[in-house]
Amino acid sequence: MVDVDIWHGIDEITEDLSASVVTIGVFDGVHRGHRTLIHAATTRAKELGVPSVLLTFNPHPLAVLRPQHMPPMLGTVGQRADFAVGLGIDHMLALNFTADLARLSPEEFFTTVLMDTLHAQTVVVGENFTFGHKAAGTTETLQELGQRYGVEVQVLELLAEDGTVLSSSMIRAALQEGNVERANWALGRNFSICGQVVRGAGRGGRELGYPTANLYFPDTQALPEDGVYAGWFRVISQAPIDGDMLHGQNYPAAISVGHNPTFGDERRSVESYVIGQHADLYGHTVEVEFVHRVRGMEKFDSLDELLQAISKDIDVTCEVLGVSPAHRGGAAHHQ
Repeated sequence: MVDVDIWHGIDEITEDLSASVVTIGVFDGVHRGHRTLIHAATTRAKELGVPSVLLTFNPHPLAVLRPQHMPPMLGTVGQRADFAVGLGIDHMLALNFTADLARLSPEEFFTTVLMDTLHAQTVVVGENFTFGHKAAGTTETLQELGQRYGVEVQVLELLAEDGTVLSSSMIRAALQEGNVERANWALGRNFSICGQVVRGAGRGGRELGYPTANLYFPDTQALPEDGVYAGWFRVISQAPIDGDMLHGQNYPAAISVGHNPTFGDERRSVESYVIGQHADLYGHTVEVEFVHRVRGMEKFDSLDELLQAISKDIDVTCEVLGVSPAHRGGAAHHQ
């Protein structure tokens, strides 16, 4: 549950906010680079005795400025808030990015949003931060405005390790290659997705004997490359579960991402076979974590070949996750 205050627009900001330390960015994925900004902001806020505010944008600015270049998102605004509260942020402003906002000059954005609205005493950004109309404002602009209006500005270098700058675009590229280990390294945690379990084609329970919890996502959600993955599955909704699974507990899962070429299914889905559990999960909100890519997506010539491949996938998943093969005997009845 999110404990941080999420302000969906300036009108929702509480009237008692008289001072703050603000860090600004899209923060998609809240990866390890983002965490350095958040840590600097929360540390400075404690020193000054004022609240910390994470200022993000919804939708992504590219969705308004250049929608054809809009990247798939690593997470939702709600997930950003979940991660932010875990890192000590007091408030999050999800500023509605509109054409009117995009037309503000750097100085207008600084005075209207940061000063008059958030009463920022300190602003923390990364060295690649730009703002204002046509991204005319740079970190140098921000520092000049800070000096003019008496606002402290901290500009942090981008986090780089092993010659690689950690960024949301780098993580998306890793996911597109199916390299979830690299994405997880940059995130500082396992890449995960959340969704509500819905009914699929019904093949898992009726024909294959490997029932799956099915999730479907729009193209705006980043997913790993099509294939089979080892990972963890947990139920995060609080409704009663009909079966032997518990809320919030991690269960090993063999996860299929993509279409089902053997059956001619054109919808892209995430289908999780929860190893060794029996539960009816329709309608439950769940979270799926990706740990390791087992194999790419394949089209099989027969049902027997497919069943053999699934059995092998489960064996590999158990090995990767350190789960006893004895756990693979059950099935989760949710398709």
